[in-house]
Amino acid sequence: MGRAFRIKLRMRRFRRRHPRLSFAIRSLLIFTAAFGAAYGFIAGSRTENSGYDPNAFAIGASFLFALACVALATLSIRLRWVNKRLRTLALHNEALIDRNWELKEAEERARSLFESQGDLIVLRDHDGRITFVNDAYCELAGQPAGALIGSRFNFEVVEQGETALEANGTRVHDQKIATQVGPRWIAWREGWVRSDAGQPAELRCVGRDVTDRTETERALAEARDQADAANRAKSRFLAMASHEIRTPLNGIIGMSGLLLETSLTQEQTTYAKAVKTSGEALMALIEELLDYSKIEAGKLDLEQRPFALTTLIEEVTELLAPRAQAKHLEIAAYVDENLPHEVVGDAARLRQVLLNLAGNAIKFTSTGGVALIVEPGIWPGHISFLVRDTGIGIAPEAQARIFREFEQADERIARSYGGTGLGLSISERIVRRMGGRITLVSEPGKGSTFEVSLPLGAAESSAGQNTFESPDLAGKSVLLAAPTSIEASLIARRLERWGGQTCVVSDIEVALVLLPERSWHAVLIDRALGADMAERLGEAARDYAARRLILLTPATRHEQMPRDAFTGYLVKPLRVASLAARLARAPEVASPDLAGDPMIEPADTKSDVESAPATPIAHGLSVLVAEDNEINALLMRSLLTRLGHRVVIAINGEAALESWLAAKSAGTPYDLVLMDVQMPQLDGIETTKRIRVLEAAEPGRHTPILALTANTLVEDRYACFEAGMDGFLIKPLDREKLTEALAQLAASRQLAV
Repeated sequence: MGRAFRIKLRMRRFRRRHPRLSFAIRSLLIFTAAFGAAYGFIAGSRTENSGYDPNAFAIGASFLFALACVALATLSIRLRWVNKRLRTLALHNEALIDRNWELKEAEERARSLFESQGDLIVLRDHDGRITFVNDAYCELAGQPAGALIGSRFNFEVVEQGETALEANGTRVHDQKIATQVGPRWIAWREGWVRSDAGQPAELRCVGRDVTDRTETERALAEARDQADAANRAKSRFLAMASHEIRTPLNGIIGMSGLLLETSLTQEQTTYAKAVKTSGEALMALIEELLDYSKIEAGKLDLEQRPFALTTLIEEVTELLAPRAQAKHLEIAAYVDENLPHEVVGDAARLRQVLLNLAGNAIKFTSTGGVALIVEPGIWPGHISFLVRDTGIGIAPEAQARIFREFEQADERIARSYGGTGLGLSISERIVRRMGGRITLVSEPGKGSTFEVSLPLGAAESSAGQNTFESPDLAGKSVLLAAPTSIEASLIARRLERWGGQTCVVSDIEVALVLLPERSWHAVLIDRALGADMAERLGEAARDYAARRLILLTPATRHEQMPRDAFTGYLVKPLRVASLAARLARAPEVASPDLAGDPMIEPADTKSDVESAPATPIAHGLSVLVAEDNEINALLMRSLLTRLGHRVVIAINGEAALESWLAAKSAGTPYDLVLMDVQMPQLDGIETTKRIRVLEAAEPGRHTPILALTANTLVEDRYACFEAGMDGFLIKPLDREKLTEALAQLAASRQLAV
């Protein structure tokens, strides 16, 4: 079967190649067969023994004619079918011709595209020989295509960039090559492709000139490095400037504080207070500049620690209360009881933001007051802090720019109220860094409300419980006689939250009329109504209320008040725990002497406007002070001596190390070392390291070392702890923090006192 098919196939090929010869052979065969058949038939019929029968001959001739007709009909049908197939093949052939023409056009377009585009295109075989190049490649190589095709030409590589391999096997890399027009950066994409079936794969390389992009990226990288170096230089400069400024400020503020504790005339006291206030104002400016520098350098580190939310808010209001009361303003706080007692976050940064916002509110408010309200935020896990004032307000066109650096509402306000314009910018960046937002709603002449929304989760130990028990005032009446103010509205809000039926009046006569109307659970009287009016109402309320509380300011706390008119007093701004304790405890018959007792409620303990001299510790500590600045050394000696401690001064690190060794050898080691960080010859960091090495060599008592530093950067603090210091005190020294640190050390088991 296979052999016959091959013979047939060969014959068909022969007919296609030699159609005329095939036609002649076919015609000759047909003629020969027809002639031979006819001649044989006629010759046979004419022989004597042929038995010729005309009838049989006619029948045979008719039969042959019929067969010829059938054959002719069959050939005709076959010819018609062949013609039909030929027409179909002709149409298909035309379609193939059109398709072939289109493919040729597409090939020409693709080739012209490859030739004309700016990217470099080159194909290479397995031996690295070039099989195709476009005009861009030839132009960059400086050679014609004919010279490149078939060669192993490659550009000289000046610098090789990084190489990456994609998932589809394409190799991507950058090269800096030497060309006729100079060094150029080319981004190559290389991959194996197969152009024709049955042909070996070729390496297709497509390169794009990215010289401009690479140079721009390198210029940007260099600019970034220079900016980083400038930021580091700026941080070092600010740290150095801070240290150099804080050191004399430490002497100015500290010495003025000591001077105020001496016997001075009224005029001298005024001057000394002015010196101390100016020093503190300069210190606040330095703190703002340092915070701004930290934020700009991206070195603002946040802590995530549990802290008491209500305590922090009350501390902020108490800290700002003297400033508000000096301007005859009210300041009060309200913390929603639905909030957890403890939350997790950076308490120091939150306090800084709230102090700035509330401090600005006091500065720009002349009448009324400032309220700090803490409520659940609109988003789950968020807490909203509202700072509301009744100040001058902010114009709508100025609200968008006050959060920018060194911007204020307008120049008139800047001249009238002062300030650098950094506080709000720093606060906004801190809030944003903490994952929150700060917004402003204000109307000129009616005040402003700043809202800070922060994501603060509840601490695990909080469990959403308060540290005090809220009084049950359900069905009980409370009379609050106070001027229409922010504090009164927040107190009423708190009492109503506890279930009390609160009646707020601002007129004494109205309050006197209301007293007989019902039995009052408690009567709260604000002394801001006037001392005589408060006394009159307190006396009248004795027959109608078992609890008669007077609301005082720290400035009026020590003024003489009637002994029997009131059962107690609360100092504004109120602590919610103190108010709850006063309303929940059993009623008192009479009040202690308000002027004699420093406080009725331990929870109400607040520092006076002027701090009293610190009480010396019973057993003084032996303290080594390493300080190279004479004024600061004198200040430290005076402060520590007043606190009852024994002080030895060393003017540099070497002297401090020698003094520490001498005291240890004599069997009277120092209880504490206050180490200045920056000193000549041997600085505080190196001195501390040497002390710790000596202690490690001879196991024994550990000497606490506190750093005295004017540098507030985080890396400076880390350096102190890495050197072996136990803590640090920032200059200018805060007397209360120094006293607290010494008291903690005195109570520690590490100190023999």
